[in-house]
Amino acid sequence: MRRKWGEPMIEHIRIPPDRIGSLIGVNGSVKEFIEENCEVELEIDSENGSVRLESKGEPFKALRASDIVKAISHGFSPQNASKILEDDELIFTIIDLSHLSGSPKELARIKGRIIGKDGSTRELMEELTESKISVYGETVAVIGYPEKVKLVEGAIDMLIDGAPHGNVYSYLEKKRLEEKSKMEL
Repeated sequence: MRRKWGEPMIEHIRIPPDRIGSLIGVNGSVKEFIEENCEVELEIDSENGSVRLESKGEPFKALRASDIVKAISHGFSPQNASKILEDDELIFTIIDLSHLSGSPKELARIKGRIIGKDGSTRELMEELTESKISVYGETVAVIGYPEKVKLVEGAIDMLIDGAPHGNVYSYLEKKRLEEKSKMEL
């Protein structure tokens, strides 16, 4: 059934049980922040991880709230997830890795390549693309500007395909330098 103009947007989102505490926050602080800043009401069922999101204001703000809830459910801290509110141009996307591996060991290897030793690869990708990246479960989630998210996706594809880390870093650095030279024109 289609929503009529003026009716509140209602969305149901399921989040992993271990992310419920992050979504609620200390004394409900994260939930309250999302509700106030996005003009929504969140009903969180701690038993099954079901979140009911209902808009109380602008539909765009409710969509941003939905992205924040999903970002937290995919491993982002509430602080990083709320960066979505800093600029209307920022997007949130999820890269599903589940189809890439036949075994948990293979998935762990792929995630390890994306994260790097002590998180170094993920951190460098974040720095070179001005994005935020979370590797959680069978997904990689990204918050950033559309053109930067495409760079992250390209770098992750390279890592999945077995490219040496140095080649991936060179690719990202080259793209960053190209962007800088375009801006100087």
